[in-house]
Amino acid sequence: MTSAATAKNLSFVLEGIHKVKFEDRPIPTLQNPHDVLINVRYTGICGSDVHYWEHGSIGPFVVKEPMVLGHESAGIITQIGSAVTTLKVGDRVAMEPGIPCRRCTPCKSGSYNLCIDMAFAATPPYDGTLAKYYTLPEDFCYKLPDTLSLQEGALMEPLSVAVHIVRQASVTPGQSVVVFGAGPVGLLCCAVATAFGASSVIAVDIQQNRLDFAKGYATTSTFMPEKVSAIENAERMKRENNLGAGADVAIDASGAEPSVHTGIHVLRNGGTYVQGGMGRSEIQFPIMAACSKELTLKGSFRYGSGDYKLAVELVAGGKVDVKKLITGSVKFEEAEQAFKEVKAGKGIKTLIEGIEE
Repeated sequence: MTSAATAKNLSFVLEGIHKVKFEDRPIPTLQNPHDVLINVRYTGICGSDVHYWEHGSIGPFVVKEPMVLGHESAGIITQIGSAVTTLKVGDRVAMEPGIPCRRCTPCKSGSYNLCIDMAFAATPPYDGTLAKYYTLPEDFCYKLPDTLSLQEGALMEPLSVAVHIVRQASVTPGQSVVVFGAGPVGLLCCAVATAFGASSVIAVDIQQNRLDFAKGYATTSTFMPEKVSAIENAERMKRENNLGAGADVAIDASGAEPSVHTGIHVLRNGGTYVQGGMGRSEIQFPIMAACSKELTLKGSFRYGSGDYKLAVELVAGGKVDVKKLITGSVKFEEAEQAFKEVKAGKGIKTLIEGIEE
């Protein structure tokens, strides 16, 4: 392996299932006058990164050529293009890792996260951010206030996912919100819902250690389902949490079919359900309950206009604490071991330290 000290742009590359290597690649050049070059300093490990490492694909996205992993990153600007006006060398930024075409109908209608030709970091065939250097357009870099660390900056990506989900749910002050899945995104959904004024936020999970953490993090209560029907779990949740006829909002951040069913059944008539977690491509669905309750059902995918900006503002303003989610950090050269530990379910959010200039 090339040492970090002598490498120009050491990168953590996935070659195939459970097959990774460190490779020294050329330093990327600015392709557009609006682009900037970033020295990546911290990168979080996401479930999708682990899934590519474990299976070599996610749905239609298949790793056919070696691909740099990583997309939850923050870093320091080291070079700017001639047309860049809002950033300067030395600025610390959170990095939004998906670049839309800006020309297709979804982009032009304001939903660039649904871009037909999205180039998203660490989604085949595009390389990710686990490298010493990475380039982005200036408007996909978000300057961090002095009060925010680069470690916190790396968590703006999963927080932006949560912001988008909670926005999709249109959470308003005084509402009751049930969040299924107390992993990083689910916990951040709880935090964002609380920041948006929800009066009751219930975290649901089947792992006691996750619920124990959630109890002290942006929730009013927690719930562990029993091995009974979704209707029975939903009724017990309503009783134990004084939800009356049901919750206003249910968010699934797990992708698990039983959670989907329970989420539909725990909602009041006219409630809102948002699917944020990705599970199997097809599941059974309680369509009668969804129809007879006249529920609003929405999907949620990545993040869109304003989500990253709001994520930074929520943390800077003390409305959301992401530091509590950081289990620890490892050196860049220990990236593979970190992936193994995340796969084993250790901790909440592990960060990989970048290579300083």
